[in-house]
Amino acid sequence: MDQKPPTAVIESAHREHLGALPFGDTTDFEAADRGFIGALEPCVVKAADGRVVWDNDVYAFLNGDAPTTVHPSLWRQSQLCAKQGLYEVVDGIYQVRGLDLSNITFIEGDTGIIVIDPLISTETAAAALALYRAHRGDRPVVAVIYTHSHVDHFGGVLGVTTQADVDAGKVVIIAPELFTEHAVQENVYAGTAMARRAAYMYGAALDRGPQGQVGCGLGQVGSTGEVALIVPTLDIRETGETHTIDGVEIEFQMAPGTEAPAEMHFYFPKFRALCMAENATHNLHNLLTLRGALVRDPHGWAGYLTEAIDTFADRADVVFASHHWPTWGREEIVEFLSVQRDLYAYLHDQTLRQLNQGYTGIEIAETFKMPPALEKAWNTHGYYGSVSHNVKAVYQRYMGWFDGNPGRLWAHPPEAIGPRYVEAMGGLDQVVELARAAFNDGDFRWAATLLDHAIFTDENHAGARELYADTLEQLAYGAENAVWRNFFLAGATELREGNFGTPTTAASPSILGQLTPEQMFDTFAINLNGPKAWDLDIAVDITFLDVDTNYRLTLRNGVLVYRKVPADAATAQATVKLANKLRLLAFAAGDSDSPGLEVTGDAEALPSLIAVLDRPDPGFNIITP
Repeated sequence: MDQKPPTAVIESAHREHLGALPFGDTTDFEAADRGFIGALEPCVVKAADGRVVWDNDVYAFLNGDAPTTVHPSLWRQSQLCAKQGLYEVVDGIYQVRGLDLSNITFIEGDTGIIVIDPLISTETAAAALALYRAHRGDRPVVAVIYTHSHVDHFGGVLGVTTQADVDAGKVVIIAPELFTEHAVQENVYAGTAMARRAAYMYGAALDRGPQGQVGCGLGQVGSTGEVALIVPTLDIRETGETHTIDGVEIEFQMAPGTEAPAEMHFYFPKFRALCMAENATHNLHNLLTLRGALVRDPHGWAGYLTEAIDTFADRADVVFASHHWPTWGREEIVEFLSVQRDLYAYLHDQTLRQLNQGYTGIEIAETFKMPPALEKAWNTHGYYGSVSHNVKAVYQRYMGWFDGNPGRLWAHPPEAIGPRYVEAMGGLDQVVELARAAFNDGDFRWAATLLDHAIFTDENHAGARELYADTLEQLAYGAENAVWRNFFLAGATELREGNFGTPTTAASPSILGQLTPEQMFDTFAINLNGPKAWDLDIAVDITFLDVDTNYRLTLRNGVLVYRKVPADAATAQATVKLANKLRLLAFAAGDSDSPGLEVTGDAEALPSLIAVLDRPDPGFNIITP
């Protein structure tokens, strides 16, 4: 790939950052190294077929001073996140960091260990457990806690336990109420689109190095091994709820609708240790992640942090989370949690203040300033979330996509507006020249805007394509936010080399297998091609024999509706009896011959419905039409 060096504008900006930020403060490095026991060497994890699913050694270039191709603040954060190995949090609590996007934590009980957040992949979780056991002994896993419903906190569960041991009662799986519903929905309903955009967000297809991906701020990158899900056996429903597992008392605090729809914090009195899940990390988090998600509630988020301070701070000697490194000492804990709380509260309150003065989301984001006390704290910097896109998320949460200006109510889409702008500015070559002048002046944002219109006019215009890639690259070099850097570099890569698709997906067979029948039918409805189904009028009974339950599916006016009702052959075109819900998934995938399926009535009724279901496209274009 024909990468370019940073321009003088970027190099000058980095020199200013070096002078303005407190790089002499090494507190985070001391905390990240504290309690180090041993590293995984080499830190490369492979699947059973020999495929590399995790490689932390590829980040060995993260040493010394920041190169001019990386924002020095982001370089510092990536150095911290790339540290890997087994660490003692306090006697009896151990973390493995740097073996995936997230941390895995081991709590030692009377006879075994409680595992918190078993990473993304079976392989990385198993490697982390082996590293722990190499230094602390072969203790059995007696419980697994999922702090929340994102895949990097449950996907590797089969690396630390088995479904058989859970079924036998040897291992309890603990999670916040509604965990499974949210975990499955996030990875299935809009999972294909989210995964495609996540390829941009995490830089999964980018080269690692000073001109490529250096991390994502929250960690380095996600592993690419087997993703699984074991359904919780113990749901936590109330703040103040306590449970004792293997002699370890755990006190829970519910925190739904914060960083995840289902999330919780918890405290270990025996260890005077507080786990904050992903609601207090060493960066500004996302209120709306750029891969796509429901908009999160910063007001509630701040409130739960206040509640955690009031409930646990006087009893805690250490706070740790599912990403980054712990914080020790009561005063330090209160300061850390208070600053994190103030961060989300300020974003919420000040966006609402300006919103009510008539400013739009993009206008507020452009001028929004954090208080100096928050700006100077390293753990508030936007390595993962950014002030800019979080302010827009708050606006979206309250006001939606429309900013109230009627001239923007019915705007043309990019494929239609691009050619109109290009024609108005004098044609493609003129637009490229204007963009080149903006590039040379260091106005990369304007250059990108011009070239976006050019590409959506003629995606094969060599001059526009090359200059657009160069422009995005400069924006990447200047970004403190790792996710923005990855988005810019991913766009540049696809302009130069073509669409790289979706390298990873979280919608594994294990997760699909946890879909309820209702969620399966929701998935059918989401993927139904309405126009193709306009003329269909179908009523089918679907009976799952393993649970003796029937659903009536009706397709009419391009809408799929389901109801849990008794089967009625007199009003159904067909009755389909299935051994279990997995047989329905297999049928939808094209398997009509295997055992476990019996059809009476119109044999074409269900196939006619299946025939109008679209297959999601994991390689849809983003940077080009």
